[in-house]
Amino acid sequence: MALDAVCLSAVLEELRPTLEGGKIDKIYQPSRDEILLAVRGGGENVRLLLSASPNGPRLHLTKEVRENPAQPPMFCMLLRKHLTGARILRLEQPELERIVLLRMEATDELGDKVGRTLVLEAMGRRANLILLDGEERILDCVRRVAGDVSTGQRAVMPGMFYRLPEPRPGLSPLLERELDFRSNGESRTESLEQKLSRLRDILGREGGPYLLLREGKATDFSCLPILQYGPDTELRRREHFSKLLDEFYAGRATAEKVGQRGADLLKAVTRARERVARRVAQQELEREATRDRERKRELGDLLTSNLYALEKGMCTVRLSDYYDPEGREVDIPLDPLLTPQQNAAKYYKEYNKAKTAERVLGEQIEKGRGELTYLDSVLESIHLAEGERDLLEIRQELTETGYLRRGDKAAKRMKTASKPMEFRSTAGLRISVGKNNAQNDLLTAKLAGKGDLWLHTQKIHGSHVILWTGGEAPDARSVEEAAVLAAWFSQGREGKKVPVDYTPVKYVKKPAGARPGMVVYTTYQTAYVDPDGELAKKLRVK
Repeated sequence: MALDAVCLSAVLEELRPTLEGGKIDKIYQPSRDEILLAVRGGGENVRLLLSASPNGPRLHLTKEVRENPAQPPMFCMLLRKHLTGARILRLEQPELERIVLLRMEATDELGDKVGRTLVLEAMGRRANLILLDGEERILDCVRRVAGDVSTGQRAVMPGMFYRLPEPRPGLSPLLERELDFRSNGESRTESLEQKLSRLRDILGREGGPYLLLREGKATDFSCLPILQYGPDTELRRREHFSKLLDEFYAGRATAEKVGQRGADLLKAVTRARERVARRVAQQELEREATRDRERKRELGDLLTSNLYALEKGMCTVRLSDYYDPEGREVDIPLDPLLTPQQNAAKYYKEYNKAKTAERVLGEQIEKGRGELTYLDSVLESIHLAEGERDLLEIRQELTETGYLRRGDKAAKRMKTASKPMEFRSTAGLRISVGKNNAQNDLLTAKLAGKGDLWLHTQKIHGSHVILWTGGEAPDARSVEEAAVLAAWFSQGREGKKVPVDYTPVKYVKKPAGARPGMVVYTTYQTAYVDPDGELAKKLRVK
């Protein structure tokens, strides 16, 4: 969600004791629409983030490290000129508006005290950061807006006097729905003042920074407990709004970055798989064409048996076919430039060539199918990737197996592998789930003991799962829970009765030369589980 006016008001209440009276030491602009102010005040040094990003306009204290460009942007240079050393006097917010005005006292070139204001308009796609002089005149802004008289669009340009956008008092859709839910529909007919009164009462009793999660992933945030979604949504209270916003937007930024990089990898692997699939299909057609090779040998035999009846220069000959059960005659094409013996030898040569081709094509098709199986496992790994390090591991694996070109510096810099996913069974046993082939190999071939239990979906691409037993026989419930995780983290997650094979690790082997993540196993049992049942949901929430 965007930071609504009510939540923004709560954020400002939290920030005022720290920021008001503080001095700005340093100013950075890590991206086009983000400003970082290093503020010294309240007995501590803090970093204030002001973001005019259309996807998440906001302000809050941050501890996230952001990389700054080598050359500061012009707007950053302007802010440094006017605001370095400035004292923050107060934080203002027009009522029910997503606008913050940081009123400051700065020093100009002559050493005189002058007023400066940094305005954050946190209004979605119209978000902006605007610097004003002491007379409320615009010095510059992140997004210059020419304005449009016909549509009433406000102009925001250097040299113009700043004026607030047209007021749009109201509550966010999330809070409107929450009031409706809590009042059993009564709030629908209430005035804005009545709704605000009801909301203030709730905030007085229950207000605070709340993170909303579904299946363990942050989906939203609010300044009060959101009850309308029921038990499917988990509420987690945070100590500070800044911590909440830092966590929420850092996670979303990572997810977007991972999503973009994952999409690039997905595209590259999909292209590679399509190439292999086309090659295998062509090889299968060519192998099918070799199926009549025995007839080539038979025609060679017929010509050899009737050399006396053949002459050089003949284009065809009709002979009795003793391979035909009914003894019918057959017309055999001949090369007029070859002798009878050479024509017979030609048919034998074509027979031998087709025989060899079938064997070679069979080997190539088998190899190609192995490639398809491997690339399918990589595609599944990309979908399971939770962070940039997971994707770097997959990229490194694809580079080492020859599907991507070398030269990825990020992959070369990576020294430590990312960690598999970790869960606990009801009985407290540890369950590890590999997110890619590198982790699968690490879990199965190096970390797991011979007595630990290995689980994998039957004939379906998925993660290697290890139930750590410490050499003891695991309880049936733990085995079922590990099987549920194996089914969920596989291509079979949409099924209802997914077969999962399980066996002690000592029965799992990696053949010499096998691709990453590929193993064979024996002496196994099979469990049939629902990967999206209640048990699965409880496990994933843990």
